[in-house]
Amino acid sequence: MRKITHLVKVGNVNIGGNNPVVVQSMTDTYTADINSTISQIEELYNAGSEIIRVTVNNAESAKAIKPIKKILEDKNINVPIIGDFHFIGHKLLRDIPECAEYLDKYRINPGNLGIGNRKDDNFKTFIEIAKDLDKPVRIGVNAGSLDQELLDSKMDQNIKIKNPKSAEEVESDALIASALLSYEKALDLGLGKDKIIISCKVSRLNQMVYCYREISKNCSAPLHLGLTEAGMGIKSIVATTAALSILLEDGIGDTIRSSLTPEVGSPRSREVELCQEILQSLNIRNYKPEVTSCPGCGRTTSTYFRELASEINSYLDVKKKDWQDNFPGSENLKVAVMGCVVNGPGESKAANIGVSLPGSGENPVAPVYVDGERIKLLKGDNISNEFIGMVQSYVENKWGKK
Repeated sequence: MRKITHLVKVGNVNIGGNNPVVVQSMTDTYTADINSTISQIEELYNAGSEIIRVTVNNAESAKAIKPIKKILEDKNINVPIIGDFHFIGHKLLRDIPECAEYLDKYRINPGNLGIGNRKDDNFKTFIEIAKDLDKPVRIGVNAGSLDQELLDSKMDQNIKIKNPKSAEEVESDALIASALLSYEKALDLGLGKDKIIISCKVSRLNQMVYCYREISKNCSAPLHLGLTEAGMGIKSIVATTAALSILLEDGIGDTIRSSLTPEVGSPRSREVELCQEILQSLNIRNYKPEVTSCPGCGRTTSTYFRELASEINSYLDVKKKDWQDNFPGSENLKVAVMGCVVNGPGESKAANIGVSLPGSGENPVAPVYVDGERIKLLKGDNISNEFIGMVQSYVENKWGKK
């Protein structure tokens, strides 16, 4: 069961409470390059990102926020833009008030605010600006930039106890403490609970899961989930999926991001697609029609069923946007493309619409099932086009305007 957290409104997006888990992403452009940044925001938004974070690391980037927001408004792209601040964020927000005004949320890293009294003063500056402008903040703790004073203190305490913890366990304690102490400090400075989101990111899966579980037990703030760095290729997909799925199945998490290292030339929006696939696979949210297809075996020596499955996937991707606009609810469509009679009929019956193609040596006909009932036998050279036409008709009849 999903843990109910405080509701935080970020621009036009509601986070926490009973609201759906939100997909976030981040640009990797130089923010002061307005055209490139706008182009990537548009790509991420069109892929389905509901909140987008940009780096604000110097005055030029801070000054670019207002024109970026204006251009997005002109393009009818109403997506919240988050400022990612490290080291001098308090100064940028104070010295360039238009940046503070036009951003929808500020991301604060407690480990990069300085040391001693300066750290406290800089944190206070962030919170005072957020209060004055009625802006939410994310307190984002990272293992790679953990508050060193806090970590050192935890390490000193650890060596004095009879059975010392491992270095990783002490680091986890420091990460959790940094998040919770910063949260309480923000509340003490007058920022409301409805203005604070927490994240606690590390790259090690088990440690990340432990930290979020502990924070969730001790705090009702909405939580933003993610690994700090997921890596590249299949490793990044597996690590991200495993980490997020464990916590989401625990009912923990209000926003998510997959921090993939993109392959050279690959679209930035892959990180959005992965988050959507995770949420859809867990039956938390549906974004697009889904195809079930078998892996193939000795019964399916022909490549035909794989070709048809690929065609159906491509067709659904092409139709996704049009169907979202004209056939609301079609994102719940389940299609099955199976390769033989072993599991084919059963999986086809379980889908909204499914086809069970003949395997090697089987009768060369393909039964089509609609809502569990066999309604037609396809055969010949036009099975693909006939089945695609039946899928289109199903969508129109089920989700079209009556």
